[in-house]
Amino acid sequence: MDGSPQERILDAALRLLDEGGVDAVSTRAVGELAHVQAPAIYRLFGDKQGLLDAAVERGYAEWVAAKGERPVAADPVAALREGWDDAVAFGVDHPAMYRIASGGPARSAALAAGYELLAEKIRRVADAGRLRLAEEQALALMQAAARGVTLTLIDAAGTAPGGLSAEAREAVIAAIALDAAPALDPGPRAAAAALRARLPQDEALTAAERALLDEWLARMSRSPQG
Repeated sequence: MDGSPQERILDAALRLLDEGGVDAVSTRAVGELAHVQAPAIYRLFGDKQGLLDAAVERGYAEWVAAKGERPVAADPVAALREGWDDAVAFGVDHPAMYRIASGGPARSAALAAGYELLAEKIRRVADAGRLRLAEEQALALMQAAARGVTLTLIDAAGTAPGGLSAEAREAVIAAIALDAAPALDPGPRAAAAALRARLPQDEALTAAERALLDEWLARMSRSPQG
């Protein structure tokens, strides 16, 4: 392993997490793999939990950075599908890391960046007039469903029914988005969501007026569709 002692320790912890889970990440194993002594690990990370937290943050930061550099599908709903598949695949490929991140009490900087990438995808759907729900509702539903599916697949360890993730993904997307371009009258909820997504671009209103209009549009986009 190349790099600073801190980088080698984090690389070793991530490798051990992927190969054997949390129990495999012992001070001795990490030290041997990273070619450092135990005191260096304690000095840099405090204890095993500190090391695990830092390793997961590093792993997620690299994944989010890679996602941000990849081209996004021109169709905003297709981009949602791609984002779902990528997130579920990452969790299934790195189950120990995913469990630690999912069980954390607070969102880390890397997770917050990933959350914002999803929020931007939802915003694009709203901007196209194809969002059925308020952005906050759609975002929460998509994140919760993808997280549940990922944990289910991890728990099943390859025994889950085939196509589970795709079926759940399509059910969620059907609930939050119009899969095709909207008709001339997409309905008040979609129209309100689309206008709300474009509010930040408006320069005709004052900040106070935009805030008030945003509140009204958010309420309209959450109301029952008439």
